[in-house]
Amino acid sequence: MSIINPQATAMAATNPAKTLQDETSCPICLEYFKDPVVLDCDHNFCRACITQCWEGSQTLSCPQCRQTCPEKNLRPNRQLRNIVEAARGLRLQSAREAETEGLCEKHREPLKLFCKDDQIPICVVCDRSKEHRDHRVIPAEEAAEEFKVRPKKLQECKVTREKRSQENLRKTQTERQKIVSEFQQLRQFLEEQERLLLAQLEKLEKEMGMFHTDNITTLSEEISHLSELISEVEGKCQKPTNEFLQKGKFQGPKEISPGLEKELSDVSQKAVALIETVRTFEGTGKGPVVTVTLDPDTAHPQLVLSEDGKRVRWGHTRQDLPNNPERFDTALCVLGREGFTSGRHCWEVEVGGWQCWGVGVARESVQRKREISYSPEEGIWAVWRWEDQFWALTSPKTLLPQSRVPSRIRVCLDCDWGQVTFFRAGDEAPIFTFLPGSVPGERIRPWLWVWDTNTGLRLCP
Repeated sequence: MSIINPQATAMAATNPAKTLQDETSCPICLEYFKDPVVLDCDHNFCRACITQCWEGSQTLSCPQCRQTCPEKNLRPNRQLRNIVEAARGLRLQSAREAETEGLCEKHREPLKLFCKDDQIPICVVCDRSKEHRDHRVIPAEEAAEEFKVRPKKLQECKVTREKRSQENLRKTQTERQKIVSEFQQLRQFLEEQERLLLAQLEKLEKEMGMFHTDNITTLSEEISHLSELISEVEGKCQKPTNEFLQKGKFQGPKEISPGLEKELSDVSQKAVALIETVRTFEGTGKGPVVTVTLDPDTAHPQLVLSEDGKRVRWGHTRQDLPNNPERFDTALCVLGREGFTSGRHCWEVEVGGWQCWGVGVARESVQRKREISYSPEEGIWAVWRWEDQFWALTSPKTLLPQSRVPSRIRVCLDCDWGQVTFFRAGDEAPIFTFLPGSVPGERIRPWLWVWDTNTGLRLCP
């Protein structure tokens, strides 16, 4: 006599769909039966599931009730298979109806909520279930408003990206034109220098050729004259010695003009300097980057340094600082702590968009206690911005194109060549080069100059 569970009966009555799903599901895989088979104990399983369960087992027993099966006797349950097919079809129909009616497929409740984690509509029963308990759930109306706004945001994003793409394209084209222009100027400069140097060499060749011809002519005349003297001596050996010596005077070959030698040396040096300048475009900007800091003992009292020695700005008042020999007392300058006597060293200075500043190097012996001229003769090799003009501090100053004004400068000092080169940090575009040999072979230190209450420079780490 079977005992009926009133609670189970009540649950089956209230949720027949769940009961049907349980009865048509395999206890092993918990999915709808596939090719269902029945054991002697009347429990049903998928054929594949029970076969896999028994694989390698010495004792065959039911996974549900543990009753031993005397042999591997798997009888197909065709009736259950038909019921499963009907239940599957019923579920699909129920799902379509639920979708049409806006109801939850599982609980047949209205889909009044939206799960943001799974991006699906759910009902209030789903919200309380373990599956969605910890998820972010909002009312369906709010979700609908968000979805209405989303296309507008996507369109705005699309427009923004298109604008950015166009802007990047314009920047690329501008940079392309800039590069073409810079290299065109460089080619013109090199071609002009080549013409000048070749013209000077051609002039020297002509002068030396004329000098050589004159010398050969003079020597030939002297040889002829000496031959005549020898013949005369042989015929007139009786003449006084002083008369013979007087007739025997002759001019030796002329030495090459010192001015001509110096001119040739100058042309050679110019050619070497030009070649080395071009070589700097290939490698100087990629030199080793060193860490430099500012020396507070050298800073003009009007300049304010940060504690880490990386920043300098123009102060409103003159600070009460000791007037030590190292300190600039008139020029608004400061030197780096580090000094270099050999090798190649690079560092970067952030100048931003400030209007009045100077960046470069100075020799250790640069004058500190009077007005100084910012030039190589004074011991300073630098670039300088004064409002809308950009200069290289040569003698006289060289005006540089506004296109070369950087926001961040890389200073490259080559002590072995006696050369300093300035690049735009980032793209390593050349700004200016002081030619090889122009920087003397003594200790060289970083140099900064600040003029303006709004100006502040920073040594980059």
